[in-house]
Parts: sequence; C-alpha cells; structure tokens
Amino acid sequence: MNIGISTSVIQRGKTGIAGYVFALLRAFQPHSEGNRFTIFALEEDLPLLAFVREYMDVVTVSERYRAPIADIVWHQTVLPRLARHHELDVMHVPSYRRLCWRAPCALVGTVHDLAAFHVTNKYDWKRMFYGRVVAAKLAHRQDGLIAVSENTARDIAKFWKIAPELLTVIHHGIDRERFTAENRDAARLACHSRFDLAKPFFLYVARLEHPAKNHVPLIHAFERFKAETSSPWDLVFAGSDWHGAEQIHRAIESSPVRRDIRSLGFVRDAELPMLYRGAQVFVYPSLHEGFGFPPLEAMASGCPVLCSTRGALGEIVGDAALTVDPTDVIAMSTQLKQLASDESLRESLRQRGLSRAVQFDWDRAAKQTLAVYARAIERAAFRRKGTDREIATQSSPSPAPALPKHLS
Repeated sequence: MNIGISTSVIQRGKTGIAGYVFALLRAFQPHSEGNRFTIFALEEDLPLLAFVREYMDVVTVSERYRAPIADIVWHQTVLPRLARHHELDVMHVPSYRRLCWRAPCALVGTVHDLAAFHVTNKYDWKRMFYGRVVAAKLAHRQDGLIAVSENTARDIAKFWKIAPELLTVIHHGIDRERFTAENRDAARLACHSRFDLAKPFFLYVARLEHPAKNHVPLIHAFERFKAETSSPWDLVFAGSDWHGAEQIHRAIESSPVRRDIRSLGFVRDAELPMLYRGAQVFVYPSLHEGFGFPPLEAMASGCPVLCSTRGALGEIVGDAALTVDPTDVIAMSTQLKQLASDESLRESLRQRGLSRAVQFDWDRAAKQTLAVYARAIERAAFRRKGTDREIATQSSPSPAPALPKHLS
C-alpha cells in the first residue's frame, strides 16, 4: 500500500494526539518494507519526526498552514492534490478536526473523543459547532474511521450516526521501553534534582485546560486533604497552558496551600517517565477522555492511580485504579487521604496497574491500523465503481420507448 499520513495536528508535540502519531509511526517501521509511507509535516515539526526518515518519505508543509483555519483549508485543497501527485492509495488524518472532504484515494480518520458533546464550554462556540456539525459531515465522507476506545465508538455511532461497518476500535499501546517501573528510588532523586520535588507528591499530567481537565476541583480537594491531615505531600501539575489555563493559575495563587502546589509547565518526553516513577500517586480527575494516555503510562511506570471513570477511562484502567466521581470534591479528598496513608493499598494498585498496562500493545495497534487501510482502499474502489456506473448510466442515451403496435 502507498500510505499518506498528515501530522499537522501534533501541535508541536505537546498533546496526546502527538503521542499517538509518534508511537504509531514507530510501530509502522517493521511494516515499511511491504508498504510505502509518505508523511506530511509542518516545517517546524520536522525535528520531531526525524526518527521516521530512515523508513518513510517526509514532505514539508509550509508554516503558513499552521493556524487552524489555514490548516483546515490546506487539508481540503492542497492535500488532495498532493495525494494525487504521490499516487497514494490511502490518506490517514489522525484527528477528526482535519478530516478531508474528498481525495483521489481512500480516506481514513482517527477519532480520539467527542468531548464537545459531553463537556459544556470545552471550546469556544466556533469549535463546538465544528466538532458537532462540520466534523460529522466530514466523517460520513471517510472510507474508514478508527475509534481509540469502545466508548468513543459508541459516541460516533450515537452523535454522528456513522454506520458500524465503517468503525474499528483500536486501543493505543504503551511504550514499554520508556515507561517502566524500574529504578523508582533513582527517579525520586532525579525529580528532587530536576524539579526540586523533595516531598512525596500527587502527580497530574494533563494540559492545563479548564474546565475539561478538572484541575480546579482537584485543587479544592487537595486543600481539604491538607487541612484534615497536615500531610507534607505536594500536588504537582505537568502540562502546558491551554484553554482556560488562567483560571487554574488563579485557583493556585489564591489557594491557602499554594506553596504545596507546583505547576511545572510542559514536561519534555525524555523527563516524563522519570516523573511517573518518582510520584507516589498519579491522579487523573478528567471530566471526559476518549482514551486516557497518562493513567496507562503511570500504571506502566509502577505508579498507583486515582482516576475518574468519565468517558473511556473506566474502560482503560479497569479494576487496576482507584476511581472517583470527578465532580465530588469531598470524595476526591477522601481518596487522597486514603492513598497517602495506606502503603498496602498503593502497592496493590501498583501491581494491578502493571498487569493492566501489558495488555496494551503498539505492534498490535499498527497491524490493526494497516488492516483498516486495506479495507478502506477496497471500500473506496467499490464506491468509485458505483459512481462510474451511475455516471455511465446517466450519460448513456436512453433507449427509445417502444411504440404501441397500432402506431408501428
């Protein structure tokens, strides 16, 4: 197969979608001999994709197409022409926000979540409209859609009315070389040295997005935890500023325990495994997730997890995490107290998390994705044949009606 993949949605490598794209491209490497891959990447993102150059072709996209509207226009106008030029069999756009309307090849998209239908004011009204209305119409133009969880697949079928035969659920994998439970003591020393984290800490890895990631209620739960226990534990946020980040920063600044709340900003990929291994507990009270990379990465790193079950999170963590209603501040505070005081509970969650994490595999995800490409190519060919027949029927002269016998 001649496969094209658009990577403009990686947003300089600072999102979960970027993690998905990078991991999938790495997992495609063993399959590069039987397939040709062409990667379309924005100019300033090229260093992030340097690792694929040995086995994939990389086409540079001008930075003038980085802005969201310009990028959407590029996907609808320039990318189809590039698909024809490179003689692609299939084009994969790994985010519903950039799905193509048409192209001279099969179209495949990945849908990570439909949070716009679940979280009020997650985006401004324009983005909400795009996710609810425009993206739905684009989704119907695809020859295959990948949902990253059963929960997301149900949302696609419910809200976008997509036929089940177009949907394939493919769970993310986990990079077991990066995320490992080994050397946790060394990781804690490294966290002290690199981030000045000397005390035990709860870790939350997510972009600072309000209200969707639910940082502010977690801050309030942490305040109750501190008031009721006088515990030395810190609360640590790792993630870049996003929509509504200013409200999170205000909540930290006005908190009576603000000295025990640390916001590290974006943490480089190379340092993230160290943080997971160095944390005593990982917390993830998100209001909705289509999959949930960070809890899985934490479990693979031997870090016990306290997690919301909203969206697909319950599907991903199973019984390997302590779960909580993310809107219940008192319940969250109670769980924080329990985890901070009960080493046997933390050890039990640690072992269950490690067992759960091994069930997610990028090699399997890559093979399943290639199978989606093959089915999409077949579906597109069938659709084109049907269109050709329809055009031929419409353009052929209609046979003259038979005359009644008495007029012949």
